[in-house]
Order: sequence, then C-alpha cells, then structure tokens
Amino acid sequence: MDARSALNQTSLLRVSDAQQATVFESCRSAKRTLVLVWPQLGDFDTLEYAWWIERNHLDLEAANIQVRAVAIGDRTAGKKFCDYTHFPPEHLHIDPAAELHQKLGLYKGLSVSLPGLSAQQNGYFNLLLMCAGIGSPGTLKEVLRGYTGDKSAPQLIADDEMVKARPLPALKGEVFKSAGGKGFQRPFELATLRLRNMGEVLSNWKTYVPDAAYLTWRGATFLFDADADGELLYEWRDPGILGFAENMSNPLAFLDKVN
Repeated sequence: MDARSALNQTSLLRVSDAQQATVFESCRSAKRTLVLVWPQLGDFDTLEYAWWIERNHLDLEAANIQVRAVAIGDRTAGKKFCDYTHFPPEHLHIDPAAELHQKLGLYKGLSVSLPGLSAQQNGYFNLLLMCAGIGSPGTLKEVLRGYTGDKSAPQLIADDEMVKARPLPALKGEVFKSAGGKGFQRPFELATLRLRNMGEVLSNWKTYVPDAAYLTWRGATFLFDADADGELLYEWRDPGILGFAENMSNPLAFLDKVN
C-alpha cells in the first residue's frame, strides 16, 4: 500500500483529545504536510527527531509546513513525551500495535525468537542486538559521531544553555567550546543530548514503553504537497536504530532540496 493511501485509511488516537482521526484531518490549510512515523515513544530516534522538530519549528511554520507524527505507545506515553519534548499533543497520534507501520511495510527490526521467551522478552533481546549494530546498519557509526563531533552539522547547544544529563552534573553550553570551538557539532555535544534523553526514558520506562514487543520497529519520514490528496515529495524509511534521517548531521536538510 502506498504511503498516502495508508495514512488516509488509518484512523488513530490523537493524544490531545483521545479522538480517532487521520493525520491529515487538520492539515487542510497547509502548503505541505510532513508526516513522521516514529518507533516507540521512548526510542532514541523518536526523542531525537522531536528535538530537531522543536529546534526548527519557527522555520517550519514560516514555510507553512504542518508536522504530524504517529508513534507506537499509548496516550499516557504520548502525554509524557509531549511534556518532555514540547511536541504538540494535538499533532501526535498513537499506534499501539504498529498497525500503520505494518501497512507501510516499514522495517520491523531484528526478529530473533528465542524459545521460552515471551514476545516482550524477545523484544528486549533483539533491541540489544540492534544497539550493537546487528540488523541495524549504521548504528555504531552514528553513536561514535555523537562523541567525536561533526563539522558538517550545526552547533546543537547554545553557549548560554544549561544542559542537565544525568548522571553528569549540569553543564553550561560554553563548556563544549573547549572541546573544539563553536559553530558546529562539537565532540560529546550530541552524546550529551542523547544521555539526557536516555535518563528521561529510563526514569519513566514503563510509561514510555507500555509494550516491549514493539521495541524494534523502525519509522519513516514522508513529505506531501498540499493535503492528503497531494503528491509525495520525499520519503525516507529508517534502516536501523539512529538511522531516522538520510542526513543525520542535519535531519531536516531534505526540506531545502524539495522545490
């Protein structure tokens, strides 16, 4: 099934009001609609992608691009996620059993099944393997980039910004200048943001991950012209963990290439 048809035919719970709706129902006035199909709400990719959306929300609004997201979880997880990331709850839909992911034919992730383990236990096992790069191409390289820095990526933390990433003490953004300068992604800068996300999720694991059976599912990005009847202008299907964008140095860079 093509992406537009799958999205049009799938009504999902909206976090803000618990109503069933498709992602396009409130996008009629948009020039373009950016649809993000995310993994679990507690997934590294989901949290990091939401951070990029928040970082660029003024540019998205100026371009009249409406953002809608679908993620695996439940409404409680969705509300917690929106509180943490500032993603608008009226723009987030919940897909408890990865129904949309299956219709779109997204990557289910590694699916090794060990005898005697439940679906949830196998989910944890497969997630650990994928974090080690098994069945998840590019994951280890991307993890390393978070520590070594990336001169092709923008600076992520402002000099005057305070970052709290447990178990580290609170850090002021200017500390990263000593690791390499400013104006680009410095060593340890992205790793610190990821550590902050990890601390948030691990502290609220049962809230963010109500069903571990779906831990390994990956997501996708779709950009449509106009509304639900518009042309598909761009798509990206995640190949593994920390592979939620074609260009991880600047995940929204594709918007500048689409006329």
